Amino acid sequence: MAVHLAKGTRDFLPAQMNNRLKVIDTVRGVFQRFGFEPLETPAVERIETLTGKYGDEGEHLIFRILKRGEGGKRGETDMGLRYDLTVPLARVVAMNQALPMPFKRYQIQPVWRAERPQRGRFREFYQCDVDTVGCESMVADAECVAVVDAALSELGFKDFTVRVNHRQILRAITEAIGEGERETMVLVAVDKLDKIGEAGVTKELLAKGVSQESVDQLWDILSVGDGWQALDALAEKLGEAGQVGISELRELRSFAESMGANPARVTFDPTLARGLSYYTGPVFETVINEGNVGSVSGGGRYDGLVGMFSGRQVPAVGVSLGLERIIVVMEEAGMLVSSASNTEVLVTVFSEETRGASLEAVGALRAAGVPAQVYLLKPGKLGKQFKHATKLGCRWAVTIGPDEAAEGKVQLKDLSDRSQETLSLAEAVARVTGG
Repeated sequence: MAVHLAKGTRDFLPAQMNNRLKVIDTVRGVFQRFGFEPLETPAVERIETLTGKYGDEGEHLIFRILKRGEGGKRGETDMGLRYDLTVPLARVVAMNQALPMPFKRYQIQPVWRAERPQRGRFREFYQCDVDTVGCESMVADAECVAVVDAALSELGFKDFTVRVNHRQILRAITEAIGEGERETMVLVAVDKLDKIGEAGVTKELLAKGVSQESVDQLWDILSVGDGWQALDALAEKLGEAGQVGISELRELRSFAESMGANPARVTFDPTLARGLSYYTGPVFETVINEGNVGSVSGGGRYDGLVGMFSGRQVPAVGVSLGLERIIVVMEEAGMLVSSASNTEVLVTVFSEETRGASLEAVGALRAAGVPAQVYLLKPGKLGKQFKHATKLGCRWAVTIGPDEAAEGKVQLKDLSDRSQETLSLAEAVARVTGG
């Protein structure tokens, strides 16, 4: 029988998983350093929890799960795979109203989207999220910018840009062109600007009934360009409209810099819209300036989402790092050194008579915190076992022959330069651990 992966999914062999775990551990460490606490939620949510939260663009991307029994035969659904980690967080907060506020959490788990797979985009992929619930201050928004800057910097990136905008500014723009009642439709089109260009956005807006005059007004407003100087120019074009958003972005910029974000990497972009309809305030998106994989991070303020579940207004803001796209860029840039194994030492087995001594040696290494394996196959030529150690990526090999076993010694071989020493087991453990 021929076997195949489902489209948009992948297997990760040990070398890939080791690299992924290194990236995840780095990101997790930054999240924890910023004071975010861990959270996990189920892969499956009730369908009513998921629907009605993402807008038309996201709604059709939800993987729905058929009901059991007769309902399923009729095509009815009652559950779905989570589309992101934000809606499950909102549900958790609504169900746990005794949580201390502000509640800061991080979550690193897979999500699923029923979209066409392409480079750097999969149907199953990991998100690395941080969110702060219960805080209206722009300090929380600025912290999202600062944590992304810190995480990407610690991963080794230097040339990236965190773009920011504000949904109130975008709302003011749509009202200024006479399309306030169709704000979401206009913003979804504008959000595609970097993909389809001005001509493509214009074509889409005209096809959806926006007048040529309104489209011309839109491009006139957006002609301010980007960068913080454009924010001042935009303030003049919009007058009183959008002033709260403009003021909040200035605060966000100042706070983020105070928390260590590199000011040269944070900029204002009036075309940044973020497609999800639940955003209510600042929105942010990060692009690596080399690699052409699109955004590697996105988020924003969503003060109304938790209230959909709890019936009370709860402010919230968060940002997500896209693990898959980050790893694609790191692999292409040679930033990840492939590691087939975490094992540092292979303990060979000279013969059946010395197997017990080999097992004692591997136990001592593991007790000292050293990742170690013992050769599991039938004892044979040591050369074959050394080759196996090299394939695993081990730095060291330990051999205990009859003479060494009788004397309480081991042979420690450095596979990087083929040097070898006869040591006591304790001395060998100390050498491997750097003691």
